[in-house]
Amino acid sequence: MLDNLKDNDTHSIIKVDDLQTSFFTHKGEIKAVDGVHFDVPSGKTLGIVGESGSGKSITSLSIMRLIDDPGRIKGGSITFNGEDLLAKSEAEMRSIRGNKISMIFQEPMTSLNPVYTIGDQIAESYQIHQGLSKKDALNKALGMLELVGIPSPKARLKAYPHELSGGMRQRAMIAIALACNPQLLIADEPTTALDVTIQAQILRLISGLQEELGMSMLLITHDLGVVAETCDYVAVMYAGKIVEYADVETLFNNPNHPYTVGLLKSLPRHDIDQEELAVIKGMVPSPDDLPDGCRFAPRCPFAREMCVERLPDLEDLKDGNQVRCWIHTDQWDGPEVNVKDDYGHTESSKS
Repeated sequence: MLDNLKDNDTHSIIKVDDLQTSFFTHKGEIKAVDGVHFDVPSGKTLGIVGESGSGKSITSLSIMRLIDDPGRIKGGSITFNGEDLLAKSEAEMRSIRGNKISMIFQEPMTSLNPVYTIGDQIAESYQIHQGLSKKDALNKALGMLELVGIPSPKARLKAYPHELSGGMRQRAMIAIALACNPQLLIADEPTTALDVTIQAQILRLISGLQEELGMSMLLITHDLGVVAETCDYVAVMYAGKIVEYADVETLFNNPNHPYTVGLLKSLPRHDIDQEELAVIKGMVPSPDDLPDGCRFAPRCPFAREMCVERLPDLEDLKDGNQVRCWIHTDQWDGPEVNVKDDYGHTESSKS
């Protein structure tokens, strides 16, 4: 995947191939992630974008091998620097997490331990992964607080999570994640709980540190505005599957999947008059009741009978996109469609 999108990038830090993660409940198997493929080029940022329930966060937790019962990674492969993470023991994964691969979680207040100081929580990474003494680890922790821009870092080193603002807690989470200079940072909705001004500061901080440290990043978000500002490549995810994959410029200028177009048209714009924003009708299907065919078909204005009955593959397009949509195949049995221009002006003819 993505070979046609990378230009001169020859190495991918991580490759995910046919990842399948399910939850087994009294209702049966629930496919949260269903055959997902992507890779992250070295030093670049891949954004995974989609609505709540699309499988974004489960994908990131699968990479970290943090899926709890009743969940299970059923199949596929996750290759990090040539090593199969799914073949690793739990002890081996503990040496990778927080060291070679780190993660920033959505809500810092629930991710930080309330009974330990911020300094102790950052220092723990150095003690576990680098074998430093408590004193040396705390000195390193102080340097990380300075790096992420926390004011009065010596005082904050002894502070508890509840004594910090939301923005400072998120900066502390970033300090913990970057303490051991990971090769890959996974950021799962890193600004969700913050106000708009603080969101922008945190995103600038993450992007600047990524460039300074030369790491790769996987950014999980529902916000296409964040994607436009921070990502090199984008995977659009819907109901457990990737429906479009492109470099960020191509995706924003020439989207090909109806779902991607719907997301872009729902963004507020200042360059045109908008009395009301476009909406995507309906809801993401429940993972325990997925459609037989294209998973977006029940909400798609272009859907035909073939879309309802059969699931399309992810196809390569001439412009570098990859898209999962019958419209872009030679099997399409409907009228000619320009998805970007015709979206919102066409009614579905599905049965």
